[in-house]
Parts: sequence; C-alpha cells; structure tokens
Amino acid sequence: MTASGDVYTYLVTGGAGFIGSALVRQLIAETEHDVVVVDKLTYAGTRDSLAPVEGSPRLHFEKLDICDGPAMVSVFERYRPDAMVHLAAESHVDRSIDEPSAFITTNIEGTYRLLETARAYLQGGVGCSKRSRFRFHHVSTDEVFGSLGPIGAFDEISPYRPYSPYAASKAASDHLVRAWHKTFDLPVLVTNCSNNYGPYQFPEKLIPLMILSALAEKPLPVYGDGGNVRDWLFVEDHCRAIRTVLGKGKPGRVYTIGGNAEKTNLEVVETICDILDDERPRTDGRSYRERIAFVKDRPGHDRHYAIDDATIRRELEWRPRESFESGLRKTVRWYLANADWCRRRQEASGYKGERLGRIAI
Repeated sequence: MTASGDVYTYLVTGGAGFIGSALVRQLIAETEHDVVVVDKLTYAGTRDSLAPVEGSPRLHFEKLDICDGPAMVSVFERYRPDAMVHLAAESHVDRSIDEPSAFITTNIEGTYRLLETARAYLQGGVGCSKRSRFRFHHVSTDEVFGSLGPIGAFDEISPYRPYSPYAASKAASDHLVRAWHKTFDLPVLVTNCSNNYGPYQFPEKLIPLMILSALAEKPLPVYGDGGNVRDWLFVEDHCRAIRTVLGKGKPGRVYTIGGNAEKTNLEVVETICDILDDERPRTDGRSYRERIAFVKDRPGHDRHYAIDDATIRRELEWRPRESFESGLRKTVRWYLANADWCRRRQEASGYKGERLGRIAI
C-alpha cells in the first residue's frame, strides 16, 4: 500500500490504547503518513501514551466514541482516510466477567457503526484511486477460538469457540467484518493475534501487574496451578505485522499473528521475577519469586492458546524480531524507568492492582 511512496492518511481507532498507541508511535516515527487517532479515553486509553509523538503536525486527535455514528461520519468526511485500523475495544477478560455490557456495546455495536460509516464513505463520492486502496483492518484476538488441547495451534481456519464475554464480543465483531466484506464488498482485513505485551500497557494485565506488584512488595497472584499457556507477542512486532498486512494483505483475508513464545503463566511470572532480581534487586537480597502466590482460578479460564503464523510468514514475509526474553527485558526496563506514567494511570483509573473477574454463577 506504500510502495509508490505516496503519503496516506491512516485512521486508528483506539489509538491512545496499548496496541493503538504503539502503532501510532511507529507510524509517526518511521513513515511520512498522517495519522488520525480516534479514542474516547477510557481508563485504558491516555494521551500520555502518545507523548513521544504529540508534537508531530502529522498526528491528529479526536476524542470520540466509535458508537457515535454521526461523529464518525464527520471524521471520515474531514480527514478522508486511505485506510483505517480498528483497535478500539474493551479487552480485559476479567472486566468482561464483572461487567459484560461495555464489551457488547463497544466491541459489537461500535464495530457495526464503523463498518457502516466506512461503507457509506466509499459509496459517497471518493475518487477511484482512494476507493481502490482503502482498507478496513480489524484487529482481533486468538481468544475467539477458545481453548486448545495440550498440543496444536490456531490458524486462519480454526473454528470459533469463545468462552468469555470478551472473546464472544470479539468473535461477533469478526463475523460482522467478514459479513460486510461478503455482502457489501467492503475491502476488509482481519488479524487475530496472540497475547501482546510491552511498554505502555495498562497495569491490570498480567505482565505489568506482576512487575508493579513485585516492586511494591505485594503478593504475585497466579491463577489456578499457573499452567495456563499463552503465546506472547511483543507489541512492536505486532504493530509491524499490522503495517505489513495493510501494505500486502489481500482484502477479505484473515491472518493469524503470533510471537512463537508459548509460556505458562507461571513461567512468565518467574521470568519477570528473575529479570527484576537482576535489574532491581530487593534490599534484603531475596528473590522476587518468594512473592508468588497461587489463587483460585477465574471462571472460564481457557487452558491453552497458540498461534500458527505460517501464512503471514510465507505470504507476507513477516516475522517477529524479539524473542520473549528480549522483549520482556525491554518491557521490565520500561516500567522501571516510567514509574510516573504508571502512577498517573492508576490514579486516573482508580485501579490499584486489585483482582477482577471473581463473579460466577
């Protein structure tokens, strides 16, 4: 999509969130393209995450809810994007257990509103060249596929079996995007990624929560026996994959994106402890591993996720640059160096590291 050297306008929904802000920072730092960020700045979205690029004249920010149809129509009319990356979503499984309604509204209704806005935009008189290159890139998750057995991996044709309210809402949005492609010929791309980690992630997620809890000398709660397996993808690698799919992906296609780093939750927490032992030793000389505490598992906790990313590697020539160990050390170092960002996010949200998602019938 950028081979000609043309300068395009990218619309990024959820661009002040974790993955969205990483993508925006990359686009501003590494390309000449304009970027329009749409974000309603919920607890997990903050302009603090865009601070490194806030001074760029190519960055435009709109504080909006994607469910606000007329507002989104206005954004499309004013900025006339060449592509959009849809990252706006409620994304924390535990929160979806406590309060599913926000996930239904944002992830399903919001995606529907964006699809209709994009469809009307393409039908409303944009030039042929812009219509031919426009892409609606929907970023989704491997959680829509449910849980694997002890072996195997999800790929582009894996059946959908969502087991949490979050996963079900993302599955529904995936189906909407595919339907708008088949029914209305909307030029969509869908990617399903594994667990992301890296700088600027809100502290409710496993890796930042463990880092901050360890530094505060709090217990490090591990669900169940700690044997749940996830594939981990460094957020910068994921953003490079998104850009690759935008540039080379064929409309209507689905691509699964992984980091080739399957780890049990216990292995993740133990590795964080080992890095902290090296980077920020405890004053008493003891290991952070001593703070690990096993707690009751959460409802509907999928046992095993893994991604087969052979298609994007083979067809689009993408592969992750970071190993789990190198990406995690970079992540720990970022949190050690950015305590003020973490404090501001916790104060603004009211989240103090407490456990979420305890509700069960």
